[in-house]
Amino acid sequence: LSDTLNWLESVISNIQLVSTIESSIARVTDLVVAVKKYAYEGKVGSSLNVHESLHSTLIILGHKLRHKAIVLRKHFASELPPLENAAPGLNQVWTNLLDNAIDASPEGGEITIRTRRDGDRIAVSFGDHGSGISEEDLKHIFEPFFTTKPVGSGTGLGLDIARRIVESKHGGEIAVKSSPQGTEFTVYLPINGANSDELSAAAQAVPKAGEAAPSR
Repeated sequence: LSDTLNWLESVISNIQLVSTIESSIARVTDLVVAVKKYAYEGKVGSSLNVHESLHSTLIILGHKLRHKAIVLRKHFASELPPLENAAPGLNQVWTNLLDNAIDASPEGGEITIRTRRDGDRIAVSFGDHGSGISEEDLKHIFEPFFTTKPVGSGTGLGLDIARRIVESKHGGEIAVKSSPQGTEFTVYLPINGANSDELSAAAQAVPKAGEAAPSR
C-alpha cells in the first residue's frame, strides 16, 4: 500500500507539474506575441485595430496590475471600426495612460477602460478610482516635466509624449476630467485619420523641447 500511495503521489505531482509548465508556456507565448505587436505596431498609412492594440499593452503591463491586485474592467464597443491611415505610437499612449492609472489606484482598486464610437472619431477612456488631481494641477498636467508623483517616481514626460503622439501623428486630442473619486483620460482619434493640413497645424502647435506646453 505504501508503494502504491507513493506512486500515486508521484503521478499527481507530475500531472500538476505538466499543467504548470503548459500554463507558463501559454503565458510566455502570449507575452511574446504581445511584445512583437507592441514593437511593430502601426505602419504609416495602415489600418489599426484599437482593441488588439489595447490588448497588447494590457498583457505587457499585466504584472503591475497583479502586483497591486487591481481589478480591470473593460467595456469595449462591439463592431468598433479600425483606424484608417494610422500612424505608429498609440501603444506608447496606452502604456503611459494605463501606467498612470495604475500608479494612481489604491491597492485592490479598479481601472476601467472604455472604447466607443464618437461620430467620426474613436474614443478610448482610462478611468481610475484614485484620489484625483487638483484643479490647479490639471492646468499643467500636459506640460513637460510636470508631475504629481513623488520625487523620483516620475519624469513628468509621459502625458506630454502621449499628447504629442495623439495630436501631431494622429490629428486627435486628449481630454481629462478629475474629482476626489478618480480621474479619467479620454483619447479621441479620427477614424479616417487626419489630413496633412491638420497634422501640419498640430505639429506646429506642439512646443519644442524646453518650451511650456499649453495648459489643459
